[in-house]
Amino acid sequence: MRANRKLCFTVVVFVPVSLLCLHMWNKSEKVVAVWNREAPEDVLDNSLVQPLEKFSGIALKWKNEVLELLPKNNCKCEAEATLNIPFRRELLGKPYAVNFTATFKSSEMNETHKRRELEYTNFKMRSYNPADKIIIAEANSPLQYPVQGVEVRPLKTILIPGLSLLALKKISIYEVSLSCTLGTFDVAADVNSVTIKGAGEKQITLSSVFLDNLNRQLQLISYTNTVFHPNTADTVKFQSDGHTATFIIKVRHPILPKLYDMGPSKSQYNISTLVTIATKTFLRYDKLQDLIDSIRKFYPTVTIIIADDSEKPQKVEGPFIEQYIMPFGKGWFAGRNLAISQVSTKYVLWVDDDFIFCPQTKIEKLVDVLEKTSLDLVGGAVREITGYYTTYRQTISVIPGDKEGDCLKTHQGYHHVIEGFPNCVVSDGVVNFFLARTDKILKAGFDPRLSRIGHLEFFIDGLGTLHVGSCDDVVIDHASKLYFPWSQSKSDKEYSKFRYPQSSTGKNIQYELFYFKNRLKCMTGN
Repeated sequence: MRANRKLCFTVVVFVPVSLLCLHMWNKSEKVVAVWNREAPEDVLDNSLVQPLEKFSGIALKWKNEVLELLPKNNCKCEAEATLNIPFRRELLGKPYAVNFTATFKSSEMNETHKRRELEYTNFKMRSYNPADKIIIAEANSPLQYPVQGVEVRPLKTILIPGLSLLALKKISIYEVSLSCTLGTFDVAADVNSVTIKGAGEKQITLSSVFLDNLNRQLQLISYTNTVFHPNTADTVKFQSDGHTATFIIKVRHPILPKLYDMGPSKSQYNISTLVTIATKTFLRYDKLQDLIDSIRKFYPTVTIIIADDSEKPQKVEGPFIEQYIMPFGKGWFAGRNLAISQVSTKYVLWVDDDFIFCPQTKIEKLVDVLEKTSLDLVGGAVREITGYYTTYRQTISVIPGDKEGDCLKTHQGYHHVIEGFPNCVVSDGVVNFFLARTDKILKAGFDPRLSRIGHLEFFIDGLGTLHVGSCDDVVIDHASKLYFPWSQSKSDKEYSKFRYPQSSTGKNIQYELFYFKNRLKCMTGN
């Protein structure tokens, strides 16, 4: 009896304390307006802290707390040390470290590594953009020039803004030159008393005895792109009397908008014209029908798209339902690709086929978040039969590594609360119940090689492409996963055999993709 009392005391006291620790661990007090804003400054390269020779004798004191924040390209595949608190594993998960190289046999490891590095080199060559290079505008005080923001469409012409020469002393003749590699220079008009050499060429020189005349001519310098590329940049050098400045002219097509007609303006969102519901099913037609019935209670005219890879598909009929049959066992992510590829509305709501809509499944709330912020995808909360809510909020980061690859780090939690939406936060991963901009989710895509196991992989592939949020006040129910042997139907048993295979093949595929496709050597998290 006394032992039972001690156990009860432990549960009553330590569980709430542990839950409070979990809450404080993952809670961010920062509230940020998630709107389109100017991009932050580039992170400085480590080489910039190395002194020039003329500064080498100057004493200084390093700040270790700042140095620790700089990238070092030596990430370690080790589980992080964590606080030792009661029920830590149950509440926060077990810290882990997975080395993806262990997936490969030693005999194939070297060859696989070589192929991967070759592909990585080609990838860097294809994706390199000169505009990504950090250019430091040194103190070339006589030269005024645009630091950024100059853009021209392929094979078109612009005037270069902001060019000027500020003389520090009077000289007999003032001269400047400009040079580039992907275009030519010219002038929109000839200014009196200015000599021009190289008009229509990659390098142009202008000179005059009158500074004002020269500066007037500089206002009329044109740049014409002559080498077609849909998205690149030209590096321009601007020189005068031993001074050199470098700036970038972006060369790219304008991004054409993808607009959606939402119909006449209304005080509330017309979900039927804004949102399509997509799901993937396999054998579980009873649960799929429960999902459809629950949707129709709240959204009778919203289109439902179903991707089905069952061996003997059953026809799913009803108004505003589209069923697409796939090859047998094609898989989870392939079904996602198929279903979402058929969406024609601005937004797509993804749900699993064993979810059930309830009064708290307010799609309008998720639409409102996407309409009023720069988020691309926002998840809700899934309520289990036990009453437990899950949002699967994850923060994901890639730590620079060495020639073996980078390190992937995941943590439960989020980055900050969204201003104007106190129940919504910004994260990098959410649960399998989310609303997304159709064009952005298609751009991120789902790797069809992940046939039975996969979720986090989608958000890893979308890192840097998708701006993700999560709202815990939009809830969907999850059908019970509690099965007794005598209550399982034939389809339930068949589904379990495919969904939960006995071998570890699924994880091996995941790790191989992480290693080769994403050039990662390991993953750490909790």
